[in-house]
Amino acid sequence: MVSQKKTAKKVLSEKVEQMYRESQQWKSYLQLVFDELTFIQHLLNSYVFEPNTPNLFERLQNYQSRIKKSKADWNTLSKQVVNHENSIGGILESSDRTCDKFYHQKHELLKAETVSYMESFKDLKSEIFEYAGGILKKNKPSK
Repeated sequence: MVSQKKTAKKVLSEKVEQMYRESQQWKSYLQLVFDELTFIQHLLNSYVFEPNTPNLFERLQNYQSRIKKSKADWNTLSKQVVNHENSIGGILESSDRTCDKFYHQKHELLKAETVSYMESFKDLKSEIFEYAGGILKKNKPSK
């Protein structure tokens, strides 16, 4: 009986470690996204675009508002990840199997939310870079 408890505790500990590693990975990805959001925001606010591009102002405004929303979503998600990471230790302290199941369900839900956010950010970034790449000013090299 004691052996079963030790085995169950070890399996639970390994699951907790895996969840902790995943949350650390999410935080790392989210930090990279924040840096990219900042870069894109600076790019959109710069004067490196051809001024005679049709609908330039409207497109830039649209991208800026979408970046602003993405930053707000990033902020919410980052807080959730940090709070989740801080609560992971509670799994080991709890002897209630329902509590363990709740933490795992919460973890999987947050994982899906993080993956979804990362995909939507990747799509937005690609769209902006594709558009911006075609209308950047072409600076002639000085002789």
